Amino acid sequence: MHNVIVNTDISKGKINKNIYGHFAEHLGRCIYEGIWVGEDSPIPNTKGIRNDVLAALKNIKVPVLRWPGGCFADEYHWKDGVGPREGRKRMVNTHWGGVVENNHFGTHEFLLLCELLECEPYICGNVGSGTVQEMSEWVEYMTFDGESPMANWRKENGREQPWKLKYFGVGNENWGCGGNMRPEYYADLYRRFQTYVRNYGDNKIYKIAGGANVDDYNWTEVLMKNAGWLMDGLSLHYYTIPGDFWLGKGSALDFEEGEWFITMKKALHMDELITKHSTIMDKYDPEKRVGMIIDEWGTWFDVEPGTNPGFLYQQNSIRDALVAGVHFNIFHNHADRVQMTNIAQTVNVLQAMILTEGEKMILTPTYHVFDMFKVHQEAEVLAVESAVGSYEMGGEALPQVTVSASKDAEGKVHVSLVNIDHAGEAEISLDLRGFAAESVQASGTILTADRMNAHNTFEQPDAVAPKSFDGANVEGGRLSVKLPPMSVVTLVIH
Repeated sequence: MHNVIVNTDISKGKINKNIYGHFAEHLGRCIYEGIWVGEDSPIPNTKGIRNDVLAALKNIKVPVLRWPGGCFADEYHWKDGVGPREGRKRMVNTHWGGVVENNHFGTHEFLLLCELLECEPYICGNVGSGTVQEMSEWVEYMTFDGESPMANWRKENGREQPWKLKYFGVGNENWGCGGNMRPEYYADLYRRFQTYVRNYGDNKIYKIAGGANVDDYNWTEVLMKNAGWLMDGLSLHYYTIPGDFWLGKGSALDFEEGEWFITMKKALHMDELITKHSTIMDKYDPEKRVGMIIDEWGTWFDVEPGTNPGFLYQQNSIRDALVAGVHFNIFHNHADRVQMTNIAQTVNVLQAMILTEGEKMILTPTYHVFDMFKVHQEAEVLAVESAVGSYEMGGEALPQVTVSASKDAEGKVHVSLVNIDHAGEAEISLDLRGFAAESVQASGTILTADRMNAHNTFEQPDAVAPKSFDGANVEGGRLSVKLPPMSVVTLVIH
């Protein structure tokens, strides 16, 4: 038996809706085909943007979208992607598959996408191969309301009013594909570049510095010490990879129980990373003014057989759904420091929400977890105490169940539970402390499957789909919950 206490009257702060953010890079079929099909496409679209993908993303209340990269950001020159499309420069996407990028999806198209999604844009600027002037002029082009060379050019290109732009990243992975820099060098560059990321009028930009790769705690230390007061956010990148990044990451669908276990272990490692990076940030920023921005996370497997290795196209199974659920429970419990995360990536790349094939579209198990967890956006995270049993394999033990809970503006309590065990049920005794209602009612939604690699295909698009959950019984303010193996559940208690 697993014992969980939810203190419904003890709030630990608000869950920033941006924890449910997304990331769309010019990589493989994410932007082109996945989101952008062009205005003359037979696929139904709004000004070139796929209607089916748009509707699916609106349904999960995408709060913020990061673009154009990723590694692509540090070789992207924004001026090549504005003006009449037929006159835009073509370039080779050297990072991702060596394909030709025609720049048809640029600043105007991205900001249109954000307007249609009703989400905040998060633009990542080019530090690796760009200039201070180029970055400064991009911000001016987008946000300056008045007479200036860039504002005038924007108007010539069809946009009279400036856009509202809140989030701006000053570089990406500058320890790696963004320039192979030392932290001391990047800290100085960040200080210089961010100076010219200006606030025009009432547009206030939240500046995000390029943070550490996985457990590079020295990077966080150097950045916070030398530039912490000049940033609003500091990023962190960590992918869940069961194998070796260079020698073989593992298959998205063809795996054994041991790989399932190590995938869950790697996903749970995110908690340690956040805790240790947060401790360093606390030293320089005890008020927690600087947000931790985990703007790349998710599973990274070997590409599907027969696909371009530079396109990072992978299938998405119930295993991916559990990885997402585990991450969200961790993020909720660090909501005091974690202010945004962006899963990689939105469509057709890595741990995608959506897969497309021509005019067809399917929703992945990961998409369904985002849908089930959207109730936590902007809710108060509740104090949870848990004593859970172990999921064991090969002499190693992991906590079998992860949990988080929140209370929304209407007073409804939502509890999300993940049973990572591929074979064992989890019986949970859930004690609701401080819940004022005379009678407790609980209902819920579950995502589960009968095979470790169960996934959706274009032939069977609903093989893994949420269902109503009836495994919770109420007994005098206490809930008895039975979770099947490899399942994600969100309960609503009212």
